[in-house]
Amino acid sequence: MKYQSQKVALAYFVCAMALFGVQVLGGLWAGWIYVSPNFLSEIVPFNIIRMIHTNALIVWLLLGFFGAAYFLVPEESERELFSVKLAYLQLVILMVGTLGAVGSYLVGIHGGREFLEQPLWVKFGILVAALIFLFNISMTVLAGKKTAITNVLLMGLWLLSLLWIFAFIEPDNLSLDKMYWWFVVHLWVEATWELVMAAILAFILLKLTGVDREIVEKWLYVIVATALFSGILGTGHHFYWIGLPGYWQWVGSIFSTFEVIPFFLMMSFAFVMVWKGRRNHPNKAALLWSLGSSTVAFFGAGVWGFLHTLHGVNFYSHGTQITAAHGHLSFYGAYVAMNLAIISYAMPLLRGREPYNQVLNMVSFWLMTGGMAFMTFVLTFAGTIQTHMQRVVGDYYMDVQDSLSIFYIMRFGAGIAVVAGALLFIYSQFVVRKREVIAPGATDPVPGE
Repeated sequence: MKYQSQKVALAYFVCAMALFGVQVLGGLWAGWIYVSPNFLSEIVPFNIIRMIHTNALIVWLLLGFFGAAYFLVPEESERELFSVKLAYLQLVILMVGTLGAVGSYLVGIHGGREFLEQPLWVKFGILVAALIFLFNISMTVLAGKKTAITNVLLMGLWLLSLLWIFAFIEPDNLSLDKMYWWFVVHLWVEATWELVMAAILAFILLKLTGVDREIVEKWLYVIVATALFSGILGTGHHFYWIGLPGYWQWVGSIFSTFEVIPFFLMMSFAFVMVWKGRRNHPNKAALLWSLGSSTVAFFGAGVWGFLHTLHGVNFYSHGTQITAAHGHLSFYGAYVAMNLAIISYAMPLLRGREPYNQVLNMVSFWLMTGGMAFMTFVLTFAGTIQTHMQRVVGDYYMDVQDSLSIFYIMRFGAGIAVVAGALLFIYSQFVVRKREVIAPGATDPVPGE
């Protein structure tokens, strides 16, 4: 770690990992409700558990992005952060808002719009925190060295913060309401977040592989161009059945097909950089998470997204467990794994140690990735059966759900593996056992911690 202000990232990563734990445990709880629908339903209904699961996911990923920015921007800009105090104030606002939102959900107070259920005061708090972040990080970059990585990162973070304004717009017309809703949800995860992911991936690979910066930056700009080109008009695949003009069925189908390209490029980019670098970097866990993230993102967001994005297919599959399969694998690959990659890289540096607990870290990767892959296959099969029975044959919804019970049991088993991997990852990052480390300039291990 070169700059003292980078330590701010540690606080963000700690809070992110706490919410990560809440998120996966909430998901496991929700998964069990699919198996046993009345489980604790009078205490905490399913819709509340689902809100906590999805909201915790979004907030901890954002905390991870903010932490990553506070870690890598000083190093890229070659100067300290503009204001450490503002960074901590932003974190306090976000955590107070998060706890306030969860408390509101538990007593039945929420906005009702999926993913945007936060009470109005929490939405304003998030907006204030975002403005603080943008001011702080932009002033840092403007006063220091400019690089492709910071340019792309700032573009993604500025756009995702500005798009949050649409969360405040709630028209009475349902079609307009859903359109503005997708301006936040889709343009976050299938446009602006992709820029953040690409910038973080480029930074990690630059550090781990030693490949020339010029090569990394060329790849980065190509990925960004394809992500924005496909992602913005790709929003149309959400406009098929919400009352918007019929031409969106063609626009959405065509540009959604192109959305596979940036994820394929990111996967290719990661493996080509590692091949070109051929550097034996000590942090193998961070490299594994980086390669794993780009690969799983290609399959989850790219391949599984394409499976049901064409309007002729989506007419039947829309809103089934196929959607859940795509959502779980794409979020895990593109954003969860990328956050865990930057945390795996940064934590040893933030804590002044050599990479530690790497075997446990890599075991957590395979547990989570294997569990998520199995869950995806299970939900894909369940969704295929559901589509046929419910949308083609016309069977009653609850009868179809009863027929899928075996898949929900298997999905819960996969969830156990994911939770176990997540808890193991958190342990590997925060519990440092006594071990041997390499002293600077030494070739043999020396005792240490």
